[in-house]
Amino acid sequence: MVHYRGLTWEHPRGTHALRAAAESAGTSPGFSLHWDSHPLEGFESSSIEQLAEKYDLIVLDHPHLGDATAADSLRPLDELFSESELAACATQGVGPSFRSYLYNGRLLALPLDAATQVSARRADLAEDAPATWEEVLALSERAPVALSLAGPHAFLTFCSIAVALGEEPRTDGSAPFVSRETGNRVLGLMASLAERAPAGSDMLNPIALLELMATDDTIAYCPLVYGYVNYAQPSAAPGRHPLSFGAAPAENPGGRPGSTIGGTGLAVSRRCEVTPALLDHLRFLVSAEAQTVFIPRHDGQPSSRAAWLDADTNAGSGNFYRDTLPTIEQAWVRPRFAGFTRCQGLASEALRQAIMAPSGRGDVLAEIDDIVASAHSSSLLHTDLTSEGQRR
Repeated sequence: MVHYRGLTWEHPRGTHALRAAAESAGTSPGFSLHWDSHPLEGFESSSIEQLAEKYDLIVLDHPHLGDATAADSLRPLDELFSESELAACATQGVGPSFRSYLYNGRLLALPLDAATQVSARRADLAEDAPATWEEVLALSERAPVALSLAGPHAFLTFCSIAVALGEEPRTDGSAPFVSRETGNRVLGLMASLAERAPAGSDMLNPIALLELMATDDTIAYCPLVYGYVNYAQPSAAPGRHPLSFGAAPAENPGGRPGSTIGGTGLAVSRRCEVTPALLDHLRFLVSAEAQTVFIPRHDGQPSSRAAWLDADTNAGSGNFYRDTLPTIEQAWVRPRFAGFTRCQGLASEALRQAIMAPSGRGDVLAEIDDIVASAHSSSLLHTDLTSEGQRR
């Protein structure tokens, strides 16, 4: 009997389907799998190198791939699955979810769960969803509008608004990360919204922000927050309101909705003893059956485009998938070089200070340039040293 340990993130979307599938698979001879979980903040920032020393399977975010590659912590999946299997997985993935787990030409995680920043609204507090950022500003003058700014999310919001304004941030470490013209426009939008946002909302991670929206009248609308289908579903609990999720705002009506893809991938650590039973279990999790039926029935959020288009899946989620599909299909993919997860945390802290104290905003764009360039240079140096060590 091979006993596997996996690590996922603590939320019904992250735990229920994986644990239910593992329980079902536990009846198979020679196979058992136990899933631990850690908070969202751990998922966003924990060292994959350290986690891979303790866990066989790791649910991770794609910006960790550079660090994982530098430490050689994960098994490339082309060593475990056939070319045709991976090609089928690429075809069925929604938006850039599959592509986000490719790094240096190797697939390092299976796209398990797909998500991107979308808008969230209490329909009883804000009747219409803004289509553009100008409409978001107008709404904030008559209803409570919050930005998702905690942890790395100030930086992710900054990047997404830049995309909506027509400029994708640079991913190669070169400066400027975004042009001064675009960067200052984004900062102005964020500062205007933050000035009117409900007190304390800037400290809430996406789960806490959505939970507050669902249970309290403090926030009517958030223009960019990672979508959670769980909050779109009606609840029998008194005092809970289903949220309406829709497209992220664009600059102009019909324009590109600016959004930064998230979601989760399922990676196999180097310590893992790979068996046919384990591979069959992983195949099930990304199969059409699991993605369209099993995962949605167990509070999960599938990565398969077919599931996002499925009528029954949408009927049970207030059309969460249908209404946010155009946004995820056009989502921007973050850099994944080693050190980027720390980089986005540092940039977020700089942005929060600039947004909350606009008088000190002047140097923040240069500071972001320096943070990104320094992290990228360190990544290249580490790659060169690793390659030299391998040659020796």
